[in-house]
Amino acid sequence: MARTVGIGNQDFETIRQEGLFYIDKTDLIRQWWESGDNVTLITRPRRFGKTLNMSMLEKFFSVDYKNRGELFSHLKIWESEKYRNLQGTYPVIFLSFAGIKEGTYAGARESMCRTIEEQFNKYDRLLNGELLNEREKAFCRSISTDMSDSTAAASLRALSGFLGRYYGKKTIILLDEYDTPMQEAYVNGYWAKMVAFTRSLFNATFKTNPYLERAIMTGITRVSKESIFSDLNNLEVVTTTSEKYEDCFGFTEEEVFLSLEEYGLSGQKQKVKDWYDGFSFGKRKDIYNPWSIINFLDKRKVGAYWANTSANRLVEKLIREGKPTVKQAFEELLEGGTLHMEIDEQIVYDQLSTKKNAVWSLLLASGYLKVTGTTFEERTGRMHYDLALTNKEVHIMFANMVQDWFVWNDDYNDFIKALLLGDVKAMNLYMNRVTAEMFSYFDTGKSPQGEPERFYHGFVLGLMVELADRYVITSNRESGFGRYDVMLEPRNLSGIQGKGNVSGTGIRLDAVIIEFKVQDVDEEELADTVQEALKQIEERDYQAALIAKGIPEERIRKYGFAFSGKRVLIGGRQIK
Repeated sequence: MARTVGIGNQDFETIRQEGLFYIDKTDLIRQWWESGDNVTLITRPRRFGKTLNMSMLEKFFSVDYKNRGELFSHLKIWESEKYRNLQGTYPVIFLSFAGIKEGTYAGARESMCRTIEEQFNKYDRLLNGELLNEREKAFCRSISTDMSDSTAAASLRALSGFLGRYYGKKTIILLDEYDTPMQEAYVNGYWAKMVAFTRSLFNATFKTNPYLERAIMTGITRVSKESIFSDLNNLEVVTTTSEKYEDCFGFTEEEVFLSLEEYGLSGQKQKVKDWYDGFSFGKRKDIYNPWSIINFLDKRKVGAYWANTSANRLVEKLIREGKPTVKQAFEELLEGGTLHMEIDEQIVYDQLSTKKNAVWSLLLASGYLKVTGTTFEERTGRMHYDLALTNKEVHIMFANMVQDWFVWNDDYNDFIKALLLGDVKAMNLYMNRVTAEMFSYFDTGKSPQGEPERFYHGFVLGLMVELADRYVITSNRESGFGRYDVMLEPRNLSGIQGKGNVSGTGIRLDAVIIEFKVQDVDEEELADTVQEALKQIEERDYQAALIAKGIPEERIRKYGFAFSGKRVLIGGRQIK
């Protein structure tokens, strides 16, 4: 009989006691212990079993779970007598920053201090007896949500020392989702304050702590050493490209297919692979995200389970507000293409919008991109990666994200219809209304001069999502004697060479070329800018690529989009 699938349960003890669906990852205990590393940082995408594995480590090592071997019976780690004897023999501090998502520094700091306070409350038995002197007891009582920065910084170091004296062994510290406050600080604008607070806490806890046996931190990203890990030279960093623990987070294909057989779903293997495969850690390929697999086993149908578990606010912000080159590269990915670039796996949050390739480093760490190949550059000594969207689920998530930037406006489909019909008046009415509304949505706080270009590249992505089933949509490609801005090439070329309707909507599908142009100081009116855009299409022969494919020139629509700030004027060459 198949085991019960428990959705969202991240407590190892509960899963084992209730016999819920679980894939054995206990070999992580052996691998980590035998590594001998003092402080380990493991980065994995969200919903990849980090919290469950940390809960497993706590239940294995903590003296609070001494003689609880039944939690590990019939699992891989319990096959070894050495590790059976190790279970339940260390004091453990287990914290999680996963829930620290406040919009202000004061709120985030208070939540972090409360998390620390809870650990002191858990071990309030230390206040009994003569183990601690009066000053140490007073320090314990001073731990609160409004404690000073210096008290907060010293808190975990002190607690590990007190526990060491109580149990006669150094303390193991487990910190789950260490970087959640960092991401929220960046998104909400209090990065510098959070960095200063966190740096002092981490240095005291993980570097200058003589009472520390070992520690593990988990998170999504590897925050740059200069930000919060300065002087922390005892840190072993394990990212998604590292070979350590490569099969300890996420499900391998073998594990997934055995699970499908358990639930009588063997016939769904290829569909599940198409949707949820594609992750890779180190040299291990064919890793699946656990959240989607568990939901599939429970609901017995595919869906964007992993992609829909959070608002993806940071990723959306970086793409939506990114430079045109970011949007162009993103178009390539959505079309099934691959990016080749150097990646720095250290995430410098305050440089995400300015540092070259930083956004792609974040997307790789977050699981939205996969590595399809690597090249070592002998000249520079640096590694370059080939990157693609991870799988179908991720592709659908991004396609929906881009479409949502536009479909909130009820008239969006009317604009698409006007574009295909050549109704320039309707296009102008819509575009002037939507630019006025959306410039605030796309605002990056920079000079307005850069905003129209960013908006229109976002607009290109929106078009691609809506029309991708009918058109091959490209931008900034060479054709004739230059590079056009946007080209829509009908997928059904045989239909366009005739006169029939091939769209199924009553609209004849013609090819489309769009040129965007900012009003020049020498152009008195936007109408002059429109004519310059149309003239550029003609003089640089942008239609050459379409004509070479057999599309008659009379079936090629040409539009000039002229803009100055929030004002837009669209003009076009009419098709006879």
